[in-house]
Amino acid sequence: MKLPPLTLASGQQAAGRAKAYFPGVMIAVLVALAAQFVAEHYGAPAMLMALLFGIALNFLSEESATATGIGFTARSVLRFGVAILGARISVEMLTSLGWGMIALLVLGVVATIVFGVVLARFIGQGPRFAILTAGSVAICGASAAMAIAAVLPKDEKSERNLLFTVLGVTVLSTVAMILYPILTGALGLDEVTAGAFIGATVHDVAQVVGAGFSISETAGETSTLVKLIRVSFLAPVVIVITLMWQRAQTEAGGPRPPIVPGFVLGFLCLATLNSLGLIPQGLGALLAKLSSWALLSAIAAVGMKTDLRNIVKVGGGAITLIVAETLFLAALVMAGIGLLDLAP
Repeated sequence: MKLPPLTLASGQQAAGRAKAYFPGVMIAVLVALAAQFVAEHYGAPAMLMALLFGIALNFLSEESATATGIGFTARSVLRFGVAILGARISVEMLTSLGWGMIALLVLGVVATIVFGVVLARFIGQGPRFAILTAGSVAICGASAAMAIAAVLPKDEKSERNLLFTVLGVTVLSTVAMILYPILTGALGLDEVTAGAFIGATVHDVAQVVGAGFSISETAGETSTLVKLIRVSFLAPVVIVITLMWQRAQTEAGGPRPPIVPGFVLGFLCLATLNSLGLIPQGLGALLAKLSSWALLSAIAAVGMKTDLRNIVKVGGGAITLIVAETLFLAALVMAGIGLLDLAP
């Protein structure tokens, strides 16, 4: 049967796009595979390795054969990875922690973002950069940075700021993974309290798991649970940021962005399905793995799109900001945990 011309044209266009995307996407996936190999065999953070490998291949983003696919990976694959993170979240996880700990986590997110925006004014950093760094520190490191960057208005500094933020939170997470278990031991915290502190303060999931389980099985399970609750705050924070910039752009006469970005809606839908028990355990594990690979490939693509020479231009103020936000969150959580009885 002969297909209508419109269908044939649409199919040819789709095939043409896929052909244009394929080389760049495959390069990003190969970089992600290399980063994961180094992480598994030498203990280095996978996100950091993907960034560094991507930066080394920056020239590929200027090649016509790979530039389109690299851009697609840095944009669309990134949003897909964030969306399917929702399969790891459920209401049951929230309620299992107790309302005191949930309130502390909410306070940590809100206060850290407010602190970052206020401090940025005093050290000459813009509000968009402050929200990007503070959101990544307060929620889930590199994943939050990429999700927030996806909804912030773009300018000539956007990719540079994203790469710096991902690099910064990854390095700080690695430092925290080493120092925080030592700190909790020196303070004499029990396993549950130590796990809660690590889960509420370390930026990236992988480093939370590493730090928590380096103390004990109980601390590791507690830290992972607390961290995943922080991840669940990603969707509402992104929606609030979208609404803020939507109003600003509308007043300036710019295009009106969607109230709820599609990838955030996907995140919320999957979290709802998981809360209702409609996502089988095997499928949930598969989606979690797929999300990790999508985000790893996306950050490799972001690295390839960014010239390292631009990163050094962020200056000492940017470094001061992200370090101060990290220390502020740790101090706030430590004070809050002191007021909560977390021991079983």
